Amino acid sequence: MRKPSPQAIAISRILGRWLDIHLPSIKAASPHSIRSYKTSIALYMDYLEANKGIDAAGLDASCFCSENITDWVKWLGDIRHSTPVTCNIRLAALRSFLRYLGECDIAFTEAFLQCRTVPNQKAARPKVAGISTAAVKHLMEIPDHRSARGLRNLTMILTAYSCALRITELLTLKIGNVNLRATKPYITVTGKGRKIRTIPLTSKPAAYLERYISSHPAKGDLEAYVFYSKTKGVHVPMTARNFDKMLKACAAKAGMQDPEIPLTLHAHQLRHARASHWLENGMNLAQISHLLGHESIQTTMVYLDVTTEQESKALETLENESQRKIAKKWKSVDNTTLASIMGLK
Repeated sequence: MRKPSPQAIAISRILGRWLDIHLPSIKAASPHSIRSYKTSIALYMDYLEANKGIDAAGLDASCFCSENITDWVKWLGDIRHSTPVTCNIRLAALRSFLRYLGECDIAFTEAFLQCRTVPNQKAARPKVAGISTAAVKHLMEIPDHRSARGLRNLTMILTAYSCALRITELLTLKIGNVNLRATKPYITVTGKGRKIRTIPLTSKPAAYLERYISSHPAKGDLEAYVFYSKTKGVHVPMTARNFDKMLKACAAKAGMQDPEIPLTLHAHQLRHARASHWLENGMNLAQISHLLGHESIQTTMVYLDVTTEQESKALETLENESQRKIAKKWKSVDNTTLASIMGLK
């Protein structure tokens, strides 16, 4: 094997920092996301070696040209039979790494710029199937709250739905994150990117959380997880797999009463259902976006399949009366200069 080139050594060193330090500590990426990033970069390296004849001695910035990357994306679809969505995920991972690579070493800046020119594959966004409020009600009638396990299951479903939580937010909720003594009870959750947000509790979930936590074996420990499993006598956080199994079991029983409830029901459908019900009840889209933990209100619009008419109405709620009376810069008489059009003069 030939000796690695100086740039190959630099790429390897920076790649290690990106995977081991930057992604988990700076970007707060989950272990699952980091594995996906690592797999994507490995696939690109495998492609270069198998299809372009590039080894460690020949690896340099020029290997990340737009032609190579375009061919790689095509290879993912044609040879590995990856879906357009998967191809886009792989491409996004490579872009992320090349951005970091260019920031660490200016010699690789061009590589990132080349990657940016490669377009994403056209892919239909998968829609999350929602369920009605009646279906949610039937689902919550299944757990027997008179038993300890039934009370836990009902409290989990109720909390996940009423607060529109992601599954990880539900399972990492700690006793110290639940404030039931406030005038208006609330929970504090840690979402994507370790972003913390506060979500108010309505009376029903607050009552069930209080009842459930009062019998929690570690109720005095603020760091204890609210929802747990017992393994060899030790209380550990419940896994997403166990919650999913419980939810599907409830859905199977509830489906006998309400055919609308899918047997494949999963946690994200509860989150989507709650957001949809908020929108149906006339809640401000900005509030929904905040409660969901979305960085952009546009993300919420796509997530909820907001129509053009709904979008216009939603955006109107973001403006107050005084903002609507402000004259538009581009409609002023003196709009001949670029600076004035941009509002700088």
